[in-house]
Amino acid sequence: MTDRRPASSSSSRDAETWTVGKLLTWTTQWLAGRGSESPRLDAEVLLATVRGCSRILLYTAFDEVVPDGVRARFRELVKRRGDGEPVAYLTGTKEFFSLAFDVSPAVLVPRPETEQLVVRAIDLVRGEGSPRIADVGTGSGAIAVTLAKHLPSAEIVAIDISPAALTVAKANAVKHGVADRIEFVESDLFANVGPGRPFDLVASNPPYVRDDEFEGLPRDVRLHEPKQALVAGPTGVEVIGRLAAEAADRLSPGGWLLVEIGPPEASEAAVRSVAGLRGEPTLRDLAGIPRVLQACRDGFPSRDLLP
Repeated sequence: MTDRRPASSSSSRDAETWTVGKLLTWTTQWLAGRGSESPRLDAEVLLATVRGCSRILLYTAFDEVVPDGVRARFRELVKRRGDGEPVAYLTGTKEFFSLAFDVSPAVLVPRPETEQLVVRAIDLVRGEGSPRIADVGTGSGAIAVTLAKHLPSAEIVAIDISPAALTVAKANAVKHGVADRIEFVESDLFANVGPGRPFDLVASNPPYVRDDEFEGLPRDVRLHEPKQALVAGPTGVEVIGRLAAEAADRLSPGGWLLVEIGPPEASEAAVRSVAGLRGEPTLRDLAGIPRVLQACRDGFPSRDLLP
């Protein structure tokens, strides 16, 4: 009978010589059988992590024998990945906008789709004197920290209802040298944010999954990422609606609200119903899916800097 357990989980397999190349090939096949959507990438990232090297260096080490201690650590991570645990939680890091962010089960894993929101935010406020930006639901701090890196004159407030998430975000701000320019606030949306001067931009990747959609999420998301950061309620736009209403009172005239969304119709309707906000075209991602909802605070004309 063929052994379908991870490499070295039997004495016969332990006796084999496991090179980097052989280990990657076997693990890729095993993870594919466990439902991984990117089994080769997962195997490479995990092996590079336990070897303490970059992924690219694996390709120059295919014939190198993997020591037993390294293989034991790799085996444990592979088992956990096979059970659906996200690779980012296993390695403790995720790249976003070419920056490495520390992550934990207290925060969502940053996604490439959110980078479009960051690009749009930079386009809108670049050239402003000292734009004041709020990142609502900061999680790992990916949006706030990235904006601070690319907008050195910006004043940024990073808001999250979860103290555990704020701990991760603060660590990432320190890691990337921008902690002195980000104020972290534990708050349900703007509830604990002092009035101060209005914001020029409010950015958010809020919960937008409906209650009845949760069980249909991918296993690694459903079982391991924080449900509070995913599920909004019965309609999926409960948080977006509240955020839009509060942002209308916090934005300066002509200021922008950028929100990552799921299905666009309900989200756009929730924002259009808010007095003081003017809906702008929703931006589509590279797959053509509506991704970033835009609205502008009534006042002087919007500062649309897109070509």
